[in-house]
Amino acid sequence: MKETSHGHRGGFQMKNRLSELRHENKLTQQELAEKVKVTRRTIISIESGKYSPSLELAFKLSKTFNLTVEQIFLYEEG
Repeated sequence: MKETSHGHRGGFQMKNRLSELRHENKLTQQELAEKVKVTRRTIISIESGKYSPSLELAFKLSKTFNLTVEQIFLYEEG
């Protein structure tokens, strides 16, 4: 499982499987962005770990892939 991570001050990392899931579902970044009503740049930033999505966007993404938020976004204290 390929994960990208996003580190924050405060000692936690947010990892995600968005790119992996997008590829499994044969979606381009643009197609996924349109499904959840954000820009392609937002999807790129989430996939690269440079941006943590809002709770609303995380839920939209989970609905899109029929997974829980926790199955897409992995929170790790460190």
